[in-house]
Amino acid sequence: MILDLIIVGAGPAGITASVYAARKKMNFLVLTKDIGGQAIWSSDVENYPGYQFITGPDLMTKFQEHMERYGIQVKENEEVVELEKKDDVIYIKTTKETYEARTAIIAAGKKAKEIGVPGEKEYKNKGVAYCVTCDGPIFAEKDIAVVGGGNSALDAAIQMMRIANNVYIINITDKFSGDSIMQEKIKNNPRVKILHNTKVESITGDKFVTGINIDTQGKKDILDVKGVFVEIGLVPNSWFVKGLDKNEKGEIKVNCANETNVPGVFAAGDVTSVPEKQIVIAAGDGAKAALSAFSYLARLK
Repeated sequence: MILDLIIVGAGPAGITASVYAARKKMNFLVLTKDIGGQAIWSSDVENYPGYQFITGPDLMTKFQEHMERYGIQVKENEEVVELEKKDDVIYIKTTKETYEARTAIIAAGKKAKEIGVPGEKEYKNKGVAYCVTCDGPIFAEKDIAVVGGGNSALDAAIQMMRIANNVYIINITDKFSGDSIMQEKIKNNPRVKILHNTKVESITGDKFVTGINIDTQGKKDILDVKGVFVEIGLVPNSWFVKGLDKNEKGEIKVNCANETNVPGVFAAGDVTSVPEKQIVIAAGDGAKAALSAFSYLARLK
């Protein structure tokens, strides 16, 4: 059966798109590895309208409850491995089967970027982690390092300074790029040690991480840490799409209606070239993409 629409991803963009599609009575389903996307790993969300403060997991629970109200068909733990349009039909292949639709919304988000140094892969899940919300409690009362200088790194440091002995922030540039309000939260905290102009050269350990080798403008040093949280940014989950224009970052190019260069294929949220990656922006993108897909189908018929 050829569906009206398939939504790939169930973060803020995908969930919002699904709610709008349900309200338009479209015949569709959602394919996703998990529900919540990157937003579920955020600790403190203070800039989503309607909530002066809410955690990422709590906000995504609200999103999911809204989606469930409409009885939307969601196939979780089903990763999309290929998306291609042929003869006016969009074929979406997952790890389990292949689906067909007239339109598609790609809202697959982004994934954590790796440092690419010796020891990173060897000690992944053995001290090297990419999600403080998930793995932070494991390193309570231990010395840890956070690699990065943006909002995700500052957020990780804020979470860990509450439970770790010492938090070393390893920032390759001479200043943080994250929001000032987040910088203020770590300022003057005795547990936080900031190392600007510093890069990680390697991660060492035995069965688990025991330290990292760093270079601060030519000065070599070793930090005895038990955990390393890599927070240096994200890369778009766009590798599975065929025939879509992307920018130099691998983000899918879209216009203001969330249309790609392929008619009937739309994209929304962090996987796109839309500037600024924020929950509220992704949600708005999802709404626009669903409405654009509905209009496309109306013209098609």
